Amino acid sequence: MTSSRVWRRPTLDAVAARAGVSTATVSNALNGTGRLSETTRQRVLAAARELGYAPASTARALARGGTGVLGLTMTTYGDLPVPYTEIPYYAQLALGAIAAAHKRGYLLQVMPSSMSPWMWLNTPMDGVIHVDPRTEDPVRSILRERGIPMVSEGRPPQPHWRDTWVDTDYEAGLRLLLGHLAESGARRIGLSLPLHDDAYPRLIAQTYRAWCDEHGMPALVEEYAPLPDPFTAEQDAVGRLLDHDPRPDAVVGVYSDSGHNILAAARHHRLRVPQDLLVACISEDPDYAATTPPVTTLSLRPNQVGEEAVDLLIAVINARSGVDRHRLVQPVLHPRRSTRRAARRSRGTP
Repeated sequence: MTSSRVWRRPTLDAVAARAGVSTATVSNALNGTGRLSETTRQRVLAAARELGYAPASTARALARGGTGVLGLTMTTYGDLPVPYTEIPYYAQLALGAIAAAHKRGYLLQVMPSSMSPWMWLNTPMDGVIHVDPRTEDPVRSILRERGIPMVSEGRPPQPHWRDTWVDTDYEAGLRLLLGHLAESGARRIGLSLPLHDDAYPRLIAQTYRAWCDEHGMPALVEEYAPLPDPFTAEQDAVGRLLDHDPRPDAVVGVYSDSGHNILAAARHHRLRVPQDLLVACISEDPDYAATTPPVTTLSLRPNQVGEEAVDLLIAVINARSGVDRHRLVQPVLHPRRSTRRAARRSRGTP
């Protein structure tokens, strides 16, 4: 028996009915506009996907000669190859952005940092998410020359009122981490700080010094150049921290491998973690749950940053008014054994 049913293109009203919201809410969810909760936005996107609804944003892009393609770029460091896909933060960021773009009917291409200027100028894209903008950033300059919509992942070091960006709230996250260390008994917290020309180290340093001043603690900072050998450079920086007299009772690192480097420096100085030294870092590396001891980490939630960047970029592409051009994602603390000192026994306690 042949079915007489004819497939019909789903409408905005059908998506609204499936999600249990108004058509205005559906439009806002699909175009990255309006003040919607993440739960509502995800419910609308799920309903659109189930019905096979083609987002209006994609249709408009194609109608005006667009490509339906978004780009995600990684900043460059001259001819030095950076293995971004091997760094947990960037891998999770890219996956989050790809998933968000696919939900909205866009293709997202992750572009290598080694592309030539000619390729940057000629690769067809409707908009770009540019990761880690630097002070002297050749990629950012080329993208501005193209005049296509751009959202930065990370605050530009030299901000301009026209900039549009998504970033993690580093200040809130670092204060959360430092407060956790203080609650664990730390009174001399050292910071291992990379020298870099993006905004991240500067924001970390400013927040750290302000927090130490507010809590009457010394600011103990050792800087290092992360390239070309970040492992040795940071271990040397932590070693200098541990040579202070009096030495720190806690050390914080801000890059993915910092926890491993601090543990190595502690072993070299024959310090026990956490008995002699508390250790924490900002990282997405899942291996920290299995180190000896497991290391406390602050997650910057790169998958959520990637989703927000896609959402904001599509809103900019659609030239929607009233869009908040600056978005902050809240980080999450994962306390582990490296910052958990055993309670001191009082006299007479067995």
